[in-house]
Amino acid sequence: MKFLIDTSTRQLAEKAAIFPDLVGGQLLTPLTRYADAGGQYAIDNGAFSGFDRKAFSGLLERQTSHKDRCLFVCCPDIVSSARRTLELWQWRHKWLAGWPAALVAQDGIEDFDIPWCELSAIFIGGGDPWKDSKASMDVVKTAKTIGLHVHVGRVNEIKRYRRFAELGADTCDGSGIARFDHMLERVAAELGAVPDPGLFDNELEELE
Repeated sequence: MKFLIDTSTRQLAEKAAIFPDLVGGQLLTPLTRYADAGGQYAIDNGAFSGFDRKAFSGLLERQTSHKDRCLFVCCPDIVSSARRTLELWQWRHKWLAGWPAALVAQDGIEDFDIPWCELSAIFIGGGDPWKDSKASMDVVKTAKTIGLHVHVGRVNEIKRYRRFAELGADTCDGSGIARFDHMLERVAAELGAVPDPGLFDNELEELE
């Protein structure tokens, strides 16, 4: 499972160069609107902080010519409400025509029929108790059985990372991971990941 990081192109390149096995690309959001780094990316809708329709639509418009590199775009959702989120999913074509659409799984989604055949990806959202519940794990297992891309939000520490990585989740993100280098370094250390030795070879060559 690799991190998609909501950060600048320079910082993303630095993190990816140091930990290539942990950093898989960029997470673009309407809130930060960082420039496209040119590699794999996904688009979050920003609903966790408050959905801004104009900003979201503007970001999609900006990225229209780069759809081929996009893993998924999160359909607008209502935080912690599966019922309301599924209602919004019915309107996804209003925003996401031509984009790989991801449904954001919220608290209680296990009590509803998930429209699996309509999804390009599923994003594990919800409050922390639900995200860490058996119901959430079962959603991931189902998605991976079908062969869908699974992304997990708010992964900032090793316990949650391990849990979802073991289930086969593909990507994840975390605001702490994006903002603080030491948090990514801590996860890497817990996993036994080491920095790319080639970086230090380059530094030695420059010194010589």
